[in-house]
Amino acid sequence: MSVRETFNYQGLEAIRVGRLNMGINTTFVVYRLNGTVIDTGPSNQWKYVKPFIQNSPLEQLLLTHHHEDHSGNAGAIQELTGVQAFAPDLTIGILKKGFRIPPMQKFFWGTAGKAEVSLLPEDIRIGTEEVQPLFSPGHAKDMTCYLLLERGWLFSADLFIANYLKFLRIDEDIPTLLNSIKNVLDHPFQVILCPHRGVVEDGWQQLNQKYKYLLNLSAEAQQLEQQGLPLEQITLRLLGKEGLFSILTGYNFCKRNLIASCLKVDLAKMKYF
Repeated sequence: MSVRETFNYQGLEAIRVGRLNMGINTTFVVYRLNGTVIDTGPSNQWKYVKPFIQNSPLEQLLLTHHHEDHSGNAGAIQELTGVQAFAPDLTIGILKKGFRIPPMQKFFWGTAGKAEVSLLPEDIRIGTEEVQPLFSPGHAKDMTCYLLLERGWLFSADLFIANYLKFLRIDEDIPTLLNSIKNVLDHPFQVILCPHRGVVEDGWQQLNQKYKYLLNLSAEAQQLEQQGLPLEQITLRLLGKEGLFSILTGYNFCKRNLIASCLKVDLAKMKYF
């Protein structure tokens, strides 16, 4: 049964959708502020996203990255409203070509058809407010967050989601993700608008907590590796046994991936806040 919730936060409208309610990773929040929608929600939830799009004039659609839960309705929204999405350059190429979706992700989110989207303009605004795009790869090679400096709001794409990671997709990269988090933390903001977690009012502090956790996990993993422990034993000691979800995804999303990526972090180059 789909999860549907609408809410308003200081003039920001939002709808939460999802095929299943098995935690924050299985639901998605579509945000709209002053005629601008940020990300589209998954295609298998279009019948719930569609009336949300229709109930107010759409002036602009911004995509944070290509993943199917973020871009799945881009083509449907353009067909409905005539508004073509803006996206980072890397996202444009991926959506034009199409991309493979692992079976478990397809089960949760549906498919993401090819879509024609436009390059982000140099001057991005929501209403009269300046929007600063912050390129933030690591979770996805094309991911970009959007910072509203005047409000201190960060549309965080999948940079945050949770303070503590236990699993990692095989195509994610912790060294790159840490650099992205570090770069975002160099900017002032208070509120994170996460498409999975929702509104996080102490956003800078929460993202910094995630940053410190990943640094500490990397340090612990590297210490165990220096003691001669293999990857499987390091994973077991720090995160415990792999669960059913790891098996169901064919280990595309698992604890071992997280530890393997943490072992690649150059801790000497990392900044502490």
